[in-house]
Amino acid sequence: MLRKLLNSKTQTISFAALIIGASSAFSYLLGALRDNLLANFLPNKFADVYWAAFRVPDFIYGILITGGITAAFLPVFSSYFHESQEAGKGLFRDIFTVFFIALAFLAIIFFFLAPFLVNLTVPGFSLEQKTQTVLLMRIMCLSPVILGLSAIFSSVLQSLNLFYAFAIAPIFYNIGILMGILVFYPAVGLPGLALGVIFGALMHLFVQVIPAVRSGFSPKFSFILKEKAGLLKISKLMAPRVVSAAAFQINLIITTAIASTLTAGSIKIFNLSNNLYCVPIGLIGLSFATAVFPALSKSFALEQKEKFLEVFSGILSKIIFFILPVSGIIFILRAQVVRLIYGTQVVGGGYFGWWETRLTASSLGVLSFSLFAACLIPFLGRAFFALHDTKTPLKIALFSIGLNVVLSFLFVWLLKIPGVFREWTIGFLKLGNLTDISVLGLSLALSVSSVFQCVFLFWALKVRLRNLEISKKKDTFFKMFLSAFLASLVVYFSLKVIGVFVSTDRVFGLLLQAGTSAFLGVVVYLFLCYLLDIKESKVIWRIICKIKFAIL
Repeated sequence: MLRKLLNSKTQTISFAALIIGASSAFSYLLGALRDNLLANFLPNKFADVYWAAFRVPDFIYGILITGGITAAFLPVFSSYFHESQEAGKGLFRDIFTVFFIALAFLAIIFFFLAPFLVNLTVPGFSLEQKTQTVLLMRIMCLSPVILGLSAIFSSVLQSLNLFYAFAIAPIFYNIGILMGILVFYPAVGLPGLALGVIFGALMHLFVQVIPAVRSGFSPKFSFILKEKAGLLKISKLMAPRVVSAAAFQINLIITTAIASTLTAGSIKIFNLSNNLYCVPIGLIGLSFATAVFPALSKSFALEQKEKFLEVFSGILSKIIFFILPVSGIIFILRAQVVRLIYGTQVVGGGYFGWWETRLTASSLGVLSFSLFAACLIPFLGRAFFALHDTKTPLKIALFSIGLNVVLSFLFVWLLKIPGVFREWTIGFLKLGNLTDISVLGLSLALSVSSVFQCVFLFWALKVRLRNLEISKKKDTFFKMFLSAFLASLVVYFSLKVIGVFVSTDRVFGLLLQAGTSAFLGVVVYLFLCYLLDIKESKVIWRIICKIKFAIL
């Protein structure tokens, strides 16, 4: 049964996005459990060590995998495989060999440079924390090698419309990390957390190898490169994207470095809020961006410009339709979400207190304002990649990253000193009695720079695709925004009313309050969109009616 599922093909972009989104939802549930355990199981200084140790492995992963292979390999592979299956398989074997050698080489270099890199990335850590970070970082350097090979199989599976294995791979990755927390950490201490990451990466790879091998793509090394032209084309496409991704990772390293000089637990707070922020990005933005990428690449390869524009416009509307109400709901329910996910003690510990709760919730609230931009950025980026243009997103990303770094220093400084900006932030986010809120400057900088990046990407794409007429959709987007705003008001007042009758000191009461308010907000949003004749809402209502009649 499992083998049959892994080898099944998806028929439409929306269904592929649904599969990815559903699997991502479950993966994020596991991720929430993971973060809950890390927040409560580890003291703040150990939690900071764990997340800081990820920076260098993430750097390797980001520049060569997320930044390179996923952007460049798939469109080139699609073209080769469309012309000749043997040529496609030859390109797969060549990139598998070259990529493995490159990743292994980088991992070895960073393994020996770990002490120097730790001093550079977390200057505010104590000697004990730095020593622990070096150890975890060295173990985790193996994970990019494994995940890099897995990314190659991911691209092949996407091109073949085999989205099931690709979609569930992150679930196995999170299971491995959970085992690291619950099994390996009690047995061997902090290194057990890193071992869990490696175990999860191995499962991430293994689950995708199965359908790939059955499709004729066995993990074989090819020491005589046969498709040099394809490798050269991939390298040209990768180069600007790798620089862009490297800059992004350097930006995260700088953010971590700044957070390490703040109060203990600041890295923990930023990462926990950022992880929640990434949930809708993964479920909505990345799901649609990943699912649509093969179709956009194929349309460009076949010179079907009208089809490209049609697909692009349709997915743009869907992303905005889903993310607008989510943004409003997350901002209003930010405290409830953080208390439920991180404040509830699943297993002992209790290292996530009221100070951490309030700052994490406020950080999430600040980030929620840029959710629409964060969800559109991967989609707009994929559109450029499908056009074999990686230079334009690179230039915009470099500007955005530079802006983020400058704003991080500025906002952290402004939130440290008494003044109008600090007092307004405390009042707006209801942070009275908290003396140190400087960590919020990191989230505020990320939010502002993300909006700028999205705007510039969209403008550049509109210039590139002269027939990209989004002005016709302005009325639709305004109706979506209005519906989302009114639905958010319903959530806010529902929260207040339910709070009068339900005690929120217990998990059940808090869950009832937040769940009911969010449900009412979603229903109101869908109903208003239906009344305003928005196509996406009508599709959803038809699905709901079908389910209702099927049950009856």
